[in-house]
Amino acid sequence: MAAAPGTSPTIVEYFEGEDFYRCGYCKNETGSRSNGMWAHSMTVQDYQDLIDRGWRRSGKYVYKPVMNQTCCPQYTIRCRPLHFQPSKSHKKVLKKMFKFLSKGEFSKGNNDEEPMDSQMDDAALDDFALKSKLDMQSDCRLLSEDYNSVIESEVKEKEENLEAKETKELNQSHAKKEKLGAGEPSGSIKVVPSAPKPGKGADLSKPPCRKAKDIRKERKKQKLILKSQTDKIEGFQVQHEPQLLPSEKPKLNQPKSIEDFILETLPEDAAHRLEFTRFLCSSPLEAENPPNGPDCGYGSFHQQYWLDGKIIAVGVIDVLPYCVSSVYLYYDPDYSFLSLGVYSALREIAFTRQLHEKTSQLSYYYMGFYIHSCPKMRYKGQYRPSDLLCPETYIWVPIEQCLPALESSKYCRFNQDTKAVDEEQIKELDRLRVLYKRTIMPYNIYKKRQKGPSDEAIVQQYADLVGQTCSERMLLFRS
Repeated sequence: MAAAPGTSPTIVEYFEGEDFYRCGYCKNETGSRSNGMWAHSMTVQDYQDLIDRGWRRSGKYVYKPVMNQTCCPQYTIRCRPLHFQPSKSHKKVLKKMFKFLSKGEFSKGNNDEEPMDSQMDDAALDDFALKSKLDMQSDCRLLSEDYNSVIESEVKEKEENLEAKETKELNQSHAKKEKLGAGEPSGSIKVVPSAPKPGKGADLSKPPCRKAKDIRKERKKQKLILKSQTDKIEGFQVQHEPQLLPSEKPKLNQPKSIEDFILETLPEDAAHRLEFTRFLCSSPLEAENPPNGPDCGYGSFHQQYWLDGKIIAVGVIDVLPYCVSSVYLYYDPDYSFLSLGVYSALREIAFTRQLHEKTSQLSYYYMGFYIHSCPKMRYKGQYRPSDLLCPETYIWVPIEQCLPALESSKYCRFNQDTKAVDEEQIKELDRLRVLYKRTIMPYNIYKKRQKGPSDEAIVQQYADLVGQTCSERMLLFRS
């Protein structure tokens, strides 16, 4: 996507070397390392390309962790909202909000929030400010198995219940016998069999009775034969003729989407009203509103959360050509019991899906950095499906494939192709664009005009980090 006509070009001032500062995760005083630059202005396309190379902004400062040296490697993570289904804990947060809004009921003692991401200063502040202890289990059971499988599972469940009941009765019988003989010495218990009543008891002249397990197996087969004609599932009668193909079978209990929860109608006498407003905010990103873009346009926005006329939270997001990028959220601590961090993330995922309806290429939700070496920072991996960015080749890899490697090593190359390289690695440094003495020029011209010692090593480092495309499009300010 080219920059819109009249949009200012990206102008950045790169800082030499690497910053060393206190890590907000492991508390190492000098363990956290990153490269940084100041964005005087930036197009949304340039920022999109930068975050796809591991960069992240905090205000106008844009930074990139030195992944193979920093104490807590920070991997860029993105969620795929088009395939996202809320987990059990996500639904719990959404239901809690609805219950609070509709009835005014809440429990401050059940707050799932975790502390905000922390770094030494705002420049290194991780985005996506609030955390929640999330689980991976879904509470929705998709009834898409074929009907015989359902029957077998039901019969198996009944069989297990029968076995448990028989085991319990058997144990009770043994316990009763032990109790009756408790007053006699061990080994001297006498059991006097009583004569069986007519019509009851074992007949030693006949073969032994079949085991209960064999009887149950036979019953199971008989039930399956009967069920093959007509099944009753959840109160519905399903005829097996004609046989449906797997793709044609109805899915019962379809799981609710985020929109189903968020857009659920409140009663007229609802205890509270939650409203949202969205405003452009101060940012290095140049606002763009092309005809084929989203209705809100591209750029940085404040999403304000108003409860009964009082602002309780503000989320900062960047709407970019291919994604909604969450920057951070700040909120009134009096309302932390509403798990606003999780709630805002789910609303932003739903917002991404909404933008995708008009702008098809906008289909991802970027959550900032995933830090596996810090257990409390693993929560972002629960918004699935999601991908992590390979720090060497900058391709996206499903998080499930990355986790085993991260368990063994804090720093990992996720791309399994050993021959793969960074496709954007610098091939021609002379084509890099420079802003020098208010004049835009290629680097080879700048080299001839500059005074003082050569800064080629610094420029080369910058170019390697931003990649060939961005180096030819952005302007590197040199004084």
